[in-house]
Amino acid sequence: MTTTETTTRELLRFATAGSVDDGKSTLVGRLLHDTKSVLADTLAAVERASRAKGLEAADLALLTDGLRAEREQGITIDVAYRYFSTLNRSFILADTPGHVEYTRNMVTGASTAELALVLVDARHGIVEQTRRHAAAAALLGVRHLALAVNKMDLVDFDEGVFDSICAEFDEIAKSLGVDDVVAIPLSALQGDNVVARSSHTPWYSGPTLLEHLEAVPVGENPELSPLRFPVQYVLRPRDDEFHDHRSYAGRVAHGLVRVGDTVTVLPSGRITTVAAIDGLDGPLDFAFAPQSVALRLADDIDISRGDLIAAADEAATPSQDLVGDVCVLSDRQIVSGDRVLVRHGTRTVRAKVAAVTARLDLTTLESSPYDGPLSVNDIGRLTLRLAEPVAADDYGQLRRTGAFLLLDDQEGSTLAAGMAVAARCLRG
Repeated sequence: MTTTETTTRELLRFATAGSVDDGKSTLVGRLLHDTKSVLADTLAAVERASRAKGLEAADLALLTDGLRAEREQGITIDVAYRYFSTLNRSFILADTPGHVEYTRNMVTGASTAELALVLVDARHGIVEQTRRHAAAAALLGVRHLALAVNKMDLVDFDEGVFDSICAEFDEIAKSLGVDDVVAIPLSALQGDNVVARSSHTPWYSGPTLLEHLEAVPVGENPELSPLRFPVQYVLRPRDDEFHDHRSYAGRVAHGLVRVGDTVTVLPSGRITTVAAIDGLDGPLDFAFAPQSVALRLADDIDISRGDLIAAADEAATPSQDLVGDVCVLSDRQIVSGDRVLVRHGTRTVRAKVAAVTARLDLTTLESSPYDGPLSVNDIGRLTLRLAEPVAADDYGQLRRTGAFLLLDDQEGSTLAAGMAVAARCLRG
């Protein structure tokens, strides 16, 4: 394994999703508790709150339901990020809402995840919200799905119940184009198969949840992806001796860059070579995603914040027409003719919604031609006409440079999260 592969595999970002009362918050709390990722004073506060509710044992769901409104209602209504580590891997967990009206929050939490943990109540099986969350995860390019069949203790750890749910979910995953699904029978309340293997499921030979989270292959090999480097800042030297040596700071979004590589600057299309790479601790021979560095180029080219430095032989084609799937995050509807801002990487341009062309039915997982308004939580396809060309990649191939945001052109607030598409169906 190379150094770059080791670096990209140290951190797993994953998102939880499930219908209301599937026990998602309890599962997350159990995971944090059993990996000893909870501070003593935090656990003591949860125990006090649990006793105040008349409970004999600590309600581990309170470890994640941090908002006061959530604790009062007993539901999760916002994305709660949790950070924890084991000896094998570090984790960033996005605990997302289960209610239908908070689907947009689930999209936010899953947008950077590499694994989606979808919960199902063993008593109820697959429900509409399960399908909705699986569809959203697939659309967002989440490569790995883990199905947590929870509350197995309430069905006497029946293997047949588990197998039936797994078979149905496998069909859903296949229809969405996701082929990496691992299903785990567990009880978050009792801790069965969360961190420790359960004696109640002798028929199950797969990993515990934590074992799977520690072992799932994540991250990309930078050597297999084309270079994408959005310019965030132009650094101008203060010393006249180096007045021709501007450098361009940012984070490598995809791929690998070496000194001497031939690159193109987009959207201008100018070709040059990388003269030097400056890291936090000094010069580097190469850099890879997601390192933050400054590049110095061999030629004096007019480069500004928002430009994209890319591999010369694998660059995206800048265009003023952008087709994308969007999830509406705002209460403001999006309709044909709307004036918006498009933020792609570090570049923001004015745009017009040329047409709304399709909308996804999250119950049937089918898309249909549609030219009406897109409302909050809707997922649909639209065409944008940009005031300036943008070099967007297909989201299905390069996630970070295929993503974009639609912003209100007056207030700058976020209207929708978008994913640029080429020849892909709306279901991703």
